[in-house]
Amino acid sequence: AMATIMQRSIASARTGAFKAGAAPVRASVSRRATVVVQARQQAVGVGLFATKAGMMSYFTEDGLCVPATVIALEEGNIVTMVKTDETDGYNAVQTGYRVAPERKVKKPELGHLQKAGCPPMRRLREWRLREKDAVTAYTPGQQLDMTAMFKEGDQVDVAGTSIGKGFQGTVKKYGHKRGLMTHGSKSHRQHGSIGAGTTPGRVYPGLKMAGQMGNKRVTIKGLPILKMDAQRKAIVLKGSIPGKTGTILEVSPAKLVGKNW
Repeated sequence: AMATIMQRSIASARTGAFKAGAAPVRASVSRRATVVVQARQQAVGVGLFATKAGMMSYFTEDGLCVPATVIALEEGNIVTMVKTDETDGYNAVQTGYRVAPERKVKKPELGHLQKAGCPPMRRLREWRLREKDAVTAYTPGQQLDMTAMFKEGDQVDVAGTSIGKGFQGTVKKYGHKRGLMTHGSKSHRQHGSIGAGTTPGRVYPGLKMAGQMGNKRVTIKGLPILKMDAQRKAIVLKGSIPGKTGTILEVSPAKLVGKNW
């Protein structure tokens, strides 16, 4: 009998057939504040995609030999979309890189590129800017020119994915010291203590322990441009940059607090 009553009440609740005088059902209204998540910060200006070609030794005019990285600009770096406060709520310029066959691009993205009059491309990124005037200077389908955006001596920020090292211990990952290798030591490259037992009786958050090393997005800031070759579409930067040969990079004007930011 109890099961029959429960089934009837569930059926009446589903159909909305409540008895007269019953309290109406009200939908719960969430009063949580809207959370705006921004994946990346605003950029100083629109940047370029590039591919890491390798490293070399570069001799300056003073005769100094400095380590340098060569990056190549493959086919692409085309403006695919322009966003403003009126249309999208923020100012940004979307660019694409690395032209690919249509069969390797998803149809929604392919339609988006065709609408802008751009060829199929594998990589897209938005460069979010502060000022609207800096955004409206670009038009969809525009080819970005590296000589107009950068010159020798400028400082740039380079972002890319670092080389993955796999699961590593703390000696390699953080430079921890090892234990004795002789005299009966049972701890050579082990981590060691991770905290007291009774007090606090837990492991503190943020403790350096073994885990995945590398394969993360890394940004190297303030790298000076040593040389630009417009004919070969190559740029020589001082120092090293993340990733190995063939890594896709994002090169943008350096954010210098107090100067241009």
